[in-house]
Amino acid sequence: MSAHAVRLRAISKRFGAVQANREVSFDIAAGSVHGLVGENGAGKSTLMAILYGYYQADSGSIEVHGQAVQISNSQQAIALGIGMVHQHFMLVDTLTCLENIMLGAEGGFFLSPAKAQVRARLDALMRETGLTVQLDARVADLPVGELQRLEILKALYRGAKVLILDEPTAVLTPQETEQLFVTLRRLKELGTTLILITHKLKEVMSLCGAVTVMRAGQVVETRDISAWSEEGLAEAMVGRKVTLGRPEGLEVRRGEARLEVQGLKLSHANGVPALRDVSLALRAGEIVGVAGVSGNGQSELLEVLSGLRAPEGGRMTLGGASFTPEAWLQPRRARELHLAHVPEDRHAVGLVMNFPAWESAVLGYHDAPKYRAGPNMKHAAMRAATRQMQERFDVRPRDENLGSSKFSGGNQQKLILAREIGEQPQVLLVGQPTRGVDIGAIEFIHNQLRALRDAGCAVLLVSSELDEILALADRVLVMNAGRITGELAIEDCDEKRLGLLMAAQEQAQGGAA
Repeated sequence: MSAHAVRLRAISKRFGAVQANREVSFDIAAGSVHGLVGENGAGKSTLMAILYGYYQADSGSIEVHGQAVQISNSQQAIALGIGMVHQHFMLVDTLTCLENIMLGAEGGFFLSPAKAQVRARLDALMRETGLTVQLDARVADLPVGELQRLEILKALYRGAKVLILDEPTAVLTPQETEQLFVTLRRLKELGTTLILITHKLKEVMSLCGAVTVMRAGQVVETRDISAWSEEGLAEAMVGRKVTLGRPEGLEVRRGEARLEVQGLKLSHANGVPALRDVSLALRAGEIVGVAGVSGNGQSELLEVLSGLRAPEGGRMTLGGASFTPEAWLQPRRARELHLAHVPEDRHAVGLVMNFPAWESAVLGYHDAPKYRAGPNMKHAAMRAATRQMQERFDVRPRDENLGSSKFSGGNQQKLILAREIGEQPQVLLVGQPTRGVDIGAIEFIHNQLRALRDAGCAVLLVSSELDEILALADRVLVMNAGRITGELAIEDCDEKRLGLLMAAQEQAQGGAA
């Protein structure tokens, strides 16, 4: 067995005018955790898609366990022992976990005998690895953390000895992330080679034995983790020093209440309460952070405030207009009242994936006079506005005609932010603004949100990243089980106290309302 699980030599790949990979070479030691980091659009995912057979390189060579290989499709990659867990899960919601694992590898016409054999193999695999999933549960009914385990288990069942993980913690809670880390360390002990694509440098420092940094499609450097610091990695990724965290000397100048809600109530389809008597006020010139473990009502709160869902009880005041459940705010009316929304799920809600960028960049604003003349749409104006957005927000590549699905996740996020912030809203609702975004883009997005706040906008920020809440918020609301369990001024916040509130082990009241 070779000391290297994978060797990449001079891999190049071009998509039209975009050079995604340029002469990429590095080695991945067998049985190691190898980090692959870089800005959005640096070429990381394209490179791993080549290794997994989704794309074929224009030039270069690949060795797997010491053997030169040609990987023309993902079936060949799987046969070579290469598996990939994508940032957006490749699962069928209506099937069970067992059926998802078998899909495409049924092994015969009759499913019942095959199911019994697969179940037996999976039971043994779960005992060996510590990965546990409910094999008979429908995928649609499972939390995100279990879906992540299912994807890993599916790859291991098919014989993966090299496992590519693309942003594996992007949608996980802190508790689910720690559980995943335990699993990955166990897989490494069992001899699996792990390739970790992530923007979270703390994860890189904690898990990886070596790290390759990519920028603009090329390798900047590969080093053992002992030779890197978080600051050094960040600078290597973006080519300059990056400043995150909370700036010193910020002065909050709160103005009038821009949005107020009282007694919001909402239930899930099964009758379980999602929002329980939620009341809050957003004032001009402040960022209000909402902290909490995912699934405690934050997503439903954003949906109700943006007009995507009507509550069962409560009332809201926005821009001088009042709304009740019988006549709730509609998204079109929200835009008329200068409320903008950056949704948590950019694929399902923020973009139309088969639209070109210039169409996604004007969604919701396409009826504005600058984009419409009577019944006719001003397509040239839309394209010109998109080019300006791409330039201002550094969306890569600078191609307004490229399909929305063709941009990396971080560049999709920047396009949505450019669309919503560019309209100078009076209220901005933003969910997970930097999920799957590189460290340089995080710095840029944070500065944009602060600038909007300083211009008098009222910002409601929902984030699963406590570091982000502490860096941006002027006041913090904590949610647990659909309730606001605490409110703190930012100077009274730290991770420990927020964690207690998130677990509903402490009650606090101390933020300006």
